[in-house]
Amino acid sequence: NASLLGILQHPDGTVLKQLQPPPRGPREQEFYNKVYDSDCCDSILLELREYLPKYFGVWSPPTAPNDMYLKLEDVTRKFNKPCIMDVKIGQKSYDPYASAEKIQQQVSKYPLMEEIGFLVLGMRVYHVSSDSYETQNQHYGRSLTKETVKDGISKFFHSGYCLRKDVVAASIQKVEKILEWFEGQTQLNFYASSLLFVYEGSCQAATMRLSDVTLAEKRRVPKGLLSGGDVLEYNNNIHVINSTENGKIEASVGKGLSKFYALHKKACSKRHHSQLSLKVENSEQDNVWKTSTCITQEHLNGNVLPQLEKVFYHMPAEPKESAKVEVRMIDFAHVFPSNTKDEGYIYGLKNLITVLQNILDN
Repeated sequence: NASLLGILQHPDGTVLKQLQPPPRGPREQEFYNKVYDSDCCDSILLELREYLPKYFGVWSPPTAPNDMYLKLEDVTRKFNKPCIMDVKIGQKSYDPYASAEKIQQQVSKYPLMEEIGFLVLGMRVYHVSSDSYETQNQHYGRSLTKETVKDGISKFFHSGYCLRKDVVAASIQKVEKILEWFEGQTQLNFYASSLLFVYEGSCQAATMRLSDVTLAEKRRVPKGLLSGGDVLEYNNNIHVINSTENGKIEASVGKGLSKFYALHKKACSKRHHSQLSLKVENSEQDNVWKTSTCITQEHLNGNVLPQLEKVFYHMPAEPKESAKVEVRMIDFAHVFPSNTKDEGYIYGLKNLITVLQNILDN
């Protein structure tokens, strides 16, 4: 199963991304090493760290010392119901050294890359109304055209009740910071690299943030609504590998959040896969996947829905305390030294900001 490959979720709050075969894997490792070098005093690289997952070097399981993994911060970890979108940025998803065959393959996958400047690789959105996730794979993004890309991306910001304009506004601000960084640097060019968007989908977090909802209004929301018991949620379509503290690797069915770190599924070969000693755990016992739910089906009956809608529709576009949103750059197998601005990436960022702004304005 391809979705089992390439990503491990570690209990210590990191993810392990298997190094791709050369030259891609070593190139990505070299990129992280350069940016996170303890002797680094280049202000451009130091600022770049703010936009990447934290990097903790490479890791190998004791059982297979030749299998190398990048140890990276799990950006989704602090969220209760993380909504995740992976967007590939740039006008070309092939690097300057790609063969004619590779160029043809990449262009045919998404001919609109040049014109649109980005491609949605996947998304996972939590719907409060059904207490479930909606997932879109890479075919979804490739089906989007210039005319439909705005609606296609706005799906990511919809909770099932309303458009989360607070999240759109916060996302624009974060992407603008990354754009500023790109406008000021001429040393690196990025191809087939992505932005990972993560925001909190649970109503609990959203309600806490509503500084402008009056106490009286809050009181009308039934107490039970915001406190569900612990539930174990798992999606049988998404498999994630757990690596335990002692280096043993276990497969379990769980919240496959970090699979968005590597939607390039060919990340590692079957040879690597067969070396892992996979022990399928009973998900019920697997506390790593315990999450709390804030709303259950029975609460959706009666007059709870109108109250919830009242809370959500009054959500400010730019709340005093900005929405909990992360936007991080990921996937650096095709980063190259340069002496010019990265115009393709800049084009993609600007167009993405325009689309997000249109979602916010309409």
